[in-house]
Amino acid sequence: MSTHYYFSWFNHFFPEKLVHCLHEDIQDRKSLVMISADPSGYTGEPINIDDVSECTWLNQANIIFDEYHFIDYRMQKEDAQRFIQGASVIFLCGGDPVLQNDFLADYELSDVIKNSNAVIMGASAGALNMAAEWLCLKNTGNEVETSTIYDGIGFDHFAYESHAKRDYATFVEGYLFPLSEEIDVYAAEQESAMRVKDGKIEIMGPVYLISHSKIQKLVETLLKRCNSNGLEL
Repeated sequence: MSTHYYFSWFNHFFPEKLVHCLHEDIQDRKSLVMISADPSGYTGEPINIDDVSECTWLNQANIIFDEYHFIDYRMQKEDAQRFIQGASVIFLCGGDPVLQNDFLADYELSDVIKNSNAVIMGASAGALNMAAEWLCLKNTGNEVETSTIYDGIGFDHFAYESHAKRDYATFVEGYLFPLSEEIDVYAAEQESAMRVKDGKIEIMGPVYLISHSKIQKLVETLLKRCNSNGLEL
């Protein structure tokens, strides 16, 4: 079973306690594959991988790879699948979760990713699409939001929510409560992470569990685990 990281968003870099765990989990550093959440939003210029925020987080953590591949509609479907099959780490980038979800379907990438032994990471939109389900809210123009539930890749049996403008105050308003009657929802503020390894969920930063329309803030367990291993934080 591979290790999965669900990130909200980091404004600057990975916190040190998270870096320790990433170094522990990412032993194979041959190839990083990043999957766009704006797969058709490119210009004529080739992608500069160092300009991708998620890549800068890894660089600042001194997690460097031999090869880097950024997947969007410029890459052929067969090449995208091949790079994913050979990846050490697969990172689903932040951006528009619906566009990314459509891209995963168009290029038939979900099963390829799910069958990989790579460490899997997702940030914001990417984390949503890693989960079993997620809720998309759209403004209709009259301050009324319509909601659609999307199926993600489904690495773990829970729903995930992460948006920069949403926090505890919006979570308690209850827009996730109907979904929480069907499946547990992990709702994350910025600067947070979830690590799932061998089915065990560990938390860093402000993350809330919403289950059957009840919300609770989760205790940080990633820090405790790193401390128990004698890592200096």
